[in-house]
Amino acid sequence: MIKEIVLAAGCFWGAQRYLKLIQGVVKAEAGYANGNIHHPTYREVYTDSTGYAEAVRVSYDTELIGLERILQIYFRAIDPTSVNKQGEDQGTRYRTGIYYNDEKDLPAINNIYNRIAAELKTPLAVEVKPLKNFYRAEDEHQDYLEKHPGGYCHIPEALMEFAKSGSGISTD
Repeated sequence: MIKEIVLAAGCFWGAQRYLKLIQGVVKAEAGYANGNIHHPTYREVYTDSTGYAEAVRVSYDTELIGLERILQIYFRAIDPTSVNKQGEDQGTRYRTGIYYNDEKDLPAINNIYNRIAAELKTPLAVEVKPLKNFYRAEDEHQDYLEKHPGGYCHIPEALMEFAKSGSGISTD
């Protein structure tokens, strides 16, 4: 079965590339999540006045990978204690978040979230909220790092290799 989860991990250019590399992920789209205007543009979101987070809508095959494993891999690419900042990017649009469509996903989300918080022994700054809205980013932002291999990315190349190495194969 194909399911979806929306993940905000800072700049969506690197997050999309990273999440797309996970075996079992069938599609990853850069976009804008949980804001307060209809059909935002990158320029509008960039102002930090729209309430949107840069995010990636991840479609995954539950026969190949489970949500908990995707979230484990997601947490490796972010600083979950950082508020509105990942890498060199700062602003509310770069906040971290897990936005779900299906309340049945909450036990898996909470399991990983609570495990990470316990390991770090500190509260996490990662939002966990129902998905209010998601708008696909403009075409120029889709697969940006594939089109611009030298483009900025806060996710280290070693983590990109980890994501595609097959470490993501698990059904939980």
